[in-house]
Amino acid sequence: MGKSRRGPRQQFAALPWRRTEAGVEVLLITSRETRRWVIPKGWGKKGESASIAAAREALEETGVGGRLDATPLGHYRYQKQLKSGRLQRVRVAVYALEVVHEHEDWPEKAIREKFWTTIAEAATLVDEPELRALIAGFSP
Repeated sequence: MGKSRRGPRQQFAALPWRRTEAGVEVLLITSRETRRWVIPKGWGKKGESASIAAAREALEETGVGGRLDATPLGHYRYQKQLKSGRLQRVRVAVYALEVVHEHEDWPEKAIREKFWTTIAEAATLVDEPELRALIAGFSP
C-alpha cells in the first residue's frame, strides 16, 4: 500500500440527531466494506454546496432528512484506502442535521445498518479519534 503525496481531498458528512424522552440521540451507520460504525459522508457534486452535499449523503445512506446547520460542527481526517491500494488523505466537514423525516426506504438501505444511540455511546463506537471527539462534544 502506497501513501498519497497529494493534499487531502474534501468530503462532507452529516451528524443526524433527534430529541427523545431519554435525551439526545445520534444516528450511526455501518460503512459499506468494513462494517465499522461511521456517520453518513461522501464526495460533493459539481455546483453543490457543502451543506447540501452532507444532507444528500444523509438521505442516500440513512433515509433521514431535516434541518441542517449551515456552519460545520467541525472537521476530522482519515485515510481512505482506494481500490488501487493507495491511501488517500481525506478531510471531512461535519454538519449537524436535526432529523425531521425518517423514510422507510432509501437508496442504501440494503447495504447499511442504522443505529440510534446516545452521544456518549456513539463516541465510543467510531474509530477515528477526531470524529470521536467531535461527537463527544456535540450539544444541540
